[in-house]
Amino acid sequence: MARNFILIAALLLIGGSIFYLQSTKIAPTSQADAPTDTTIKPLVENMTTKEKASRYGRVHEIVNPQGFINTTGLKLADLVGKKVILVDFWTYSCINCQRTLPYLNAWYEKYKDQGLEIVGVHTPEFKFEQELNNVTQAVKKYGIQYPVLLDNRYETWTAYGNRYWPRKYLIDIDGFIVYDHIGEGAYDETEKKIQELLAERAERLKTQFTAPAELVAPKNILETDAAKVQSPEIYFGSARNTYLGNGKSEWFGAQTLSLPTGIKTNILYLDGTWDFAGENAENKTLGRIVFRYQAKDVYFVASSKNPLSIRVLRDGQPLGNLAGEDVNQSDSRATIQAERLYKLIKGDDYGEHTLEIIIESPGLRAFTFTFG
Repeated sequence: MARNFILIAALLLIGGSIFYLQSTKIAPTSQADAPTDTTIKPLVENMTTKEKASRYGRVHEIVNPQGFINTTGLKLADLVGKKVILVDFWTYSCINCQRTLPYLNAWYEKYKDQGLEIVGVHTPEFKFEQELNNVTQAVKKYGIQYPVLLDNRYETWTAYGNRYWPRKYLIDIDGFIVYDHIGEGAYDETEKKIQELLAERAERLKTQFTAPAELVAPKNILETDAAKVQSPEIYFGSARNTYLGNGKSEWFGAQTLSLPTGIKTNILYLDGTWDFAGENAENKTLGRIVFRYQAKDVYFVASSKNPLSIRVLRDGQPLGNLAGEDVNQSDSRATIQAERLYKLIKGDDYGEHTLEIIIESPGLRAFTFTFG
């Protein structure tokens, strides 16, 4: 009886374990959704080059860049065997990219003299981001000191098989891609991997490296809880304006639109006459934009040939202390001209609110809304 009881108990334990493992399988990520972390787990276990080659891919060279900033030119092959390399894919009007830049700057300042090189690969989403002067101004604005190259034709992007902004690849002294992170976050983990690779480099080159105990902690970082942001990126241009609610989406050319009586959440509404191009929509008369969003912060990629004033309201009220850095708190107005991302609302809560933009003259080119 005792043996039978023990056997039954053992079978129940094994069956329960199998059920638990099956019930906690992680579903594969859809290709349509950008994962928050696709880290390739390293590394420094005194692996031989042959062992690394069986586990990791080799560095891909920069392909046909259209310009350089902070350098007259570079090849990653010239850095292999000398440096640890961090390749960062970004584009300057992307808020997710902008939020990572303080960490990249801090890592460069902290480790550049200890063997780290950062290479920014600027791959544009919009045509205006192909302009060297625009990228140069952005590099200056965000205090970037490391080399940046223009990848306007997506050739380096394609060489890496990349699909996301931002994305970081860490390349060890032997030229292997040993760490890969998509999106924001994992900053402590990434810095620890940098330290790990620098320690390996120091051992290989017979130099000294001691990892600092404290990790970088840039000040005034705007934190975002992605799980609470329920509004997607919204495009205005005819190539991608599938959320347009009161006009023909994917229509190239002019449309005269009026606001409906009912406003649905996460649907874009425009008022006035708008000319739709592939990447943007431009108002040809006085106009309004209305969008009911589910988030805390609101960002707007836009431009205008001449300085143009807009008034920004949340739930029908001026913003006051909710005004983003590009909006005047006293009158809730922003001036649009440069081709860039404008920070409209710095919210006090995650929730559902109605954004209204009153455009006070023709000529606003609206590209996209993003949320945080």
